[in-house]
Amino acid sequence: MLSLKLADFIRSMSFSGLGPQTVRMARFALLDWLGSVARGSQEEPARIALSVLIDQGGRPQATILPSGEKTSALNAALCNGIASHIMELDDVHRSSIIHCGAAVIPAALAAAEMTSASGRKLIEALVAGYEVAIRIGEAVTPSHYYFWHNTGTCGTFGACAAAGKLLGLNREQLIWALGSAGTQAAGLWEFLADGAMSKHLHPGKAAQNGLLSALLAAGGFTGATSILEGEKGFCRAMAPEFNLDRITDSLGKAPYKIEDNSFKIHSSCRHTHPAVDIALELASSHKMEPSDITGIEVRTYRTALDITDTPEPQTVYAAKFNLPFCVALALSKKSCGLADFNDDNLRDPEILALSRRVKLVADDELTSAYPGKWAAVMEITTRSGDVLRGRKDFPLGDPENPASDELLTEKFRWLASDSWGDEKAGSLVKAVMELETVEDVALLF
Repeated sequence: MLSLKLADFIRSMSFSGLGPQTVRMARFALLDWLGSVARGSQEEPARIALSVLIDQGGRPQATILPSGEKTSALNAALCNGIASHIMELDDVHRSSIIHCGAAVIPAALAAAEMTSASGRKLIEALVAGYEVAIRIGEAVTPSHYYFWHNTGTCGTFGACAAAGKLLGLNREQLIWALGSAGTQAAGLWEFLADGAMSKHLHPGKAAQNGLLSALLAAGGFTGATSILEGEKGFCRAMAPEFNLDRITDSLGKAPYKIEDNSFKIHSSCRHTHPAVDIALELASSHKMEPSDITGIEVRTYRTALDITDTPEPQTVYAAKFNLPFCVALALSKKSCGLADFNDDNLRDPEILALSRRVKLVADDELTSAYPGKWAAVMEITTRSGDVLRGRKDFPLGDPENPASDELLTEKFRWLASDSWGDEKAGSLVKAVMELETVEDVALLF
């Protein structure tokens, strides 16, 4: 029974058994997530969610980070999860295609505050939550991903695991909690057609539903005991093809999945990043201007085109999911950061003209390597007749092409300082980098 094996793993997770790299990655996962929350809190979806949830009230159990107010743990998990997924700068795991932080950390943090957990307990919960979410994601990917947003679906299991760890659930309770999490797992890609805010709801609901499942199980609320492998369970219902062995192979053995996590540097869909990296490198090494370019061909894996070969974007948010626009933006502005996605660039005639010269091609070789590699190949033809080529198998921020500690810290500061101020941002960096010494996570805020 898969839920039983996962429950035993969650219960066995101990800080004393974690290596330095696992602890480092847990720290930076939290720091990176906090940065995304800080900056995302300024955006309309976060403001709407905050207004609705504050109006609903709730016992002061956990912090709503966009405002600093206390509310129920469930409402805090929902609001913080929504805010963390707005800027398209939160972490992502490649082979499971999950933004784990956006789903797992809000649940873990709310449960940690509610129970006055230590930093060590929080690290244990994060490692366990990432492990469960990623393993289930790897089992159903890529077939599940065509209709379902893995962050919302598989992330619910990870949020449940993290919360269950912090709540100290026993084996039976964890099995029930995973059953209730699986029956609530949801998140559809249809939001792409409208550039709708629903995507931000997915990790928020995953966090809230995972935490709710754990809280209910603690009170004796039963759940399906074979939610993953059952005849009418998660995998058979939601994935045309799946491999259950991926959920348990080497479960509980280092290295843990959180060490495979990727951090985003560009403020766009991760599927655009390999091509964006190539564009930035070619623009820098060849000193090109948009007017020098007559054609661009981007070859990449099929799933990237399913998500990013979209109609010409009409909103800034939709532009982040449009591969031709992101490539043109990178070539024009020599950057694809948060500040580059704005209304002026969305309407810029030069960028739009260049984006219309981008030809997208599904490449069989790159498709077969996915999701192990999220790769792209680019050819740029210039007016002088030169053809410039580049290939990127692992975009910046992948474990094979890691962002430095300094870059990740700098990213957090420029995301957080505007919302929370330099002093608070600096104190959070120090606290998170020494997370295992924190006696009560609630004191972070």
